[in-house]
Amino acid sequence: MNILAIDSSAAQGGSVSRILVDHALALLLQAHPGATVVRRDVGAAPTPHLTPRNLAGVRGVPSTPCEMAARALSDELIDEARAAHTILIGAPMYNFGLPTGLRGWFDYVLRAGETFRYSEAKPQGLLGGKRVIVIESRGGLYSDGPGWAMDFQEPYLRQLLQFVGITDVAFVRAEKVGFGPKPRDQAIASARRQLGELIEEQYRQAA
Repeated sequence: MNILAIDSSAAQGGSVSRILVDHALALLLQAHPGATVVRRDVGAAPTPHLTPRNLAGVRGVPSTPCEMAARALSDELIDEARAAHTILIGAPMYNFGLPTGLRGWFDYVLRAGETFRYSEAKPQGLLGGKRVIVIESRGGLYSDGPGWAMDFQEPYLRQLLQFVGITDVAFVRAEKVGFGPKPRDQAIASARRQLGELIEEQYRQAA
């Protein structure tokens, strides 16, 4: 069992998504003793933005040192994703969408011929057969009610993952964390329960 754990919060101490990624990882290691873990923190160390100087490293033929560096990083990130059986993503909602660090990770991982390919019918994802757990932390309520229309986070993540062939995706939400200490604690406790139930069920299916 290989696990890739991705943190994307720009916050460090007290980050809800980081707390829950750590909790989920501990549960996965209990269910799969001896699993190999790779941690990638794109909140603290984001991938470089794609610019005219490095774009060919991901979407072309690299030739300059900057482009070659982008290609090397893209290869490294793709290798980590390809080797993982389970991918754990901590995704706080920033301005109704993704943190730029997480978006940048996808910019380097979604590469034609490596993680997807074009065909006459439609693009085909090449990273199928993996399980992904996405932990979403949100200041407000966006899974229901008026906020639902402003949720550009979960549909976008689902589409990005489906594009590379990953359809076994579970979303665990910690919402209303910006409403104060008590709602924040309740959201964390609820998400922990959901993660425990989810990982226990996945373990039973794999047994």
